[in-house]
Amino acid sequence: MHTSTKKWIFTKISSLILIPFMIWFIINFVSIYDQSYSKVLLFFSTQPSKILFSFFIVNGFFFFALTISEIFEDYISNEKFKNVANKFLNLFAITISLMTIIGIYNL
Repeated sequence: MHTSTKKWIFTKISSLILIPFMIWFIINFVSIYDQSYSKVLLFFSTQPSKILFSFFIVNGFFFFALTISEIFEDYISNEKFKNVANKFLNLFAITISLMTIIGIYNL
């Protein structure tokens, strides 16, 4: 299978996986939006919320990295710049995901 086809399939699968996580997050965000800090902290301290939010963040950044790398493929013609940009993009996505998950689990 060609690399572009794999990226396309992974993009579609991750976008489908993001839909229920996004619905879950929006519903819960609306319920904690006007709450006090302690209620928000309580929400993110429960184990199901930690796990679901972690999956949401990882999948969201995976989708982000895939879609931005496609933009790099289309608009950056220099292969060296494209490779460096993709490496920094992947490093950014992994770092921010891990920092967010570690922050949530340290609550």
